[in-house]
Amino acid sequence: MPTTYNKFPEVHVQGYDHQAWQGWESVQSVLNSRVSDSPKTVLTVDCYPGVNLDELVTRLFPALNAALIVNIENARHDELALHDMLARNLTDDRVFGVLSCHHLDEFFDQQKLHLLRQQIDAVTEGLVIVYGSGAALAHPGDLLVYADLPRWEIQQRMRHESLGNWGAQNQDEDILRRYKRAFFIEWRVFDRHKTPLLKRADYLLDTTQDNTPAMVSGDALRAGLQQTTLQPFRVAPFFDPGVWGGQWMKQQFDLDPSAPNYAWCFDCVPEENSLLLRFGNVRIEIPSQDLVLMYPRPLLGEKVHARFGAEFPIRFDFLDTIGGQNLSFQVHPVTEYIQQQFGMHYTQDESYYILEAEPDAVVYLGTKTGVEPQEMLDCLRAAGRGEKEFDDERFVNQIPAHKHDHFLIPAGTVHCSGAGTMVLEISATPYIFTFKLWDWGRLGLDGLPRPVHLDHGQQVIDWQRDTQWVYDNLVNRIEPIAEGEGWHEERTGMHEREFIETRRHWFTTPVTHHTHGGVNVLNLVEGAEAVVDSPDGAFAPFIVHYAETFIIPAAVGEYRISPSGESIGQRLATIKAWVRG
Repeated sequence: MPTTYNKFPEVHVQGYDHQAWQGWESVQSVLNSRVSDSPKTVLTVDCYPGVNLDELVTRLFPALNAALIVNIENARHDELALHDMLARNLTDDRVFGVLSCHHLDEFFDQQKLHLLRQQIDAVTEGLVIVYGSGAALAHPGDLLVYADLPRWEIQQRMRHESLGNWGAQNQDEDILRRYKRAFFIEWRVFDRHKTPLLKRADYLLDTTQDNTPAMVSGDALRAGLQQTTLQPFRVAPFFDPGVWGGQWMKQQFDLDPSAPNYAWCFDCVPEENSLLLRFGNVRIEIPSQDLVLMYPRPLLGEKVHARFGAEFPIRFDFLDTIGGQNLSFQVHPVTEYIQQQFGMHYTQDESYYILEAEPDAVVYLGTKTGVEPQEMLDCLRAAGRGEKEFDDERFVNQIPAHKHDHFLIPAGTVHCSGAGTMVLEISATPYIFTFKLWDWGRLGLDGLPRPVHLDHGQQVIDWQRDTQWVYDNLVNRIEPIAEGEGWHEERTGMHEREFIETRRHWFTTPVTHHTHGGVNVLNLVEGAEAVVDSPDGAFAPFIVHYAETFIIPAAVGEYRISPSGESIGQRLATIKAWVRG
């Protein structure tokens, strides 16, 4: 029976109900009221890559009666020059590049930029509109609007609208290569560019839905984000099919029944998820990464921010293989390898917490005792060439998986979830860095062979993680920590090589928690409903339902979780993660 899992969680911002607007007419009216009193006004509309510029040109600008309209992207370097500049970061690989340290001004011809600035300065009266990705490089704006777009929507446009990368006519390139360029280059560069703009923008324009814009004042946006750092909240989850995907989420979360399956749910990945802010009758959708970029210290806490900067280091997501297939057999890079090869400063340590499992479900974890590394690698290569199937039973441990088991997977450990499991994956955030070793001979949903990275994988496999070591160190390392009337707390992981700590609380009565100055991420893994509140009333009570992931910002401090609704009198459980001190 479906839960009351909320697929569109909102933060209700207090005190700014009349500073957000919906629809082009309302947006036009607000901007016209701001530019009509000055002899000359420069309206700068800077944009995240992927924003539909044609929609701005046809739906917004005509009503503003500008004396001059300038597209900053006319000053961008041509595609060949950009490709030469980015070749080291792009690499020839379909999936992996090198993280970019570029700044946006490097992407523009400085002489062309100078000419555009001269055009803008030559206008002595009226409205000048400067727009496009990087518009603020030409003029800071007497009135600054930032047009934003969540990364998940960008990916949808790449898939379904053949959106190419910024500065590249590559609409026909396969989706993995376009995503790679966005992940390793564009999003890094534009996050650096937009952060100072969001701190001073007069308005943010939400362009997530075609022809359905929403706009919020900069003051209201910043107040809403600050409010979010002082209370529990959820980001908007998204669901995606996959070749191995299952049916559990479709039924449990009331998803589209016509979809073939759902493999993933990104339930707390702020780099990719949206944050929904409610201002009266208007909902504003922004990248949840904006919160991380703008207010990292109250969100993450001083120590976590000092260590990771404006990055959210904890990821919760779902992997559904109930009624599906095995995940790809894989390994994640060790720290020095991800640093040296890809420019990422921490790696993807992770764990599988089992929400549900069919009776014969297993997790593949570590090599069997006595395996000869070269023999296994040769077998994997032969399987990759299609000469034979990989003999997984010979080389890899298959460990029975049951509801509420917790499997720890430090980087360098070969692993995958088998068919018949619903996994809550708790991990560090750099999720793209998965080296597939074997994919059971499958094609992807795009009909292309799924990339296998055995050459990378063989460099990082820890061959000492054999059967006994895995059972001793990675399977259900449950340790009682504390208890009180109606509750008890257990440490469930993670391995000492991993920077995330996890605790499970079983409870029938209220349990008091404290962030201790660091961000907490939790999921209700048992029970229909709980309420999170503040012992001193610092924030409004916050309801969570089964399988929902929620974030407690570091600035919250003390909070309490209690059974709620139909769960009163029943036994509930949460799993909590934070960055070790």
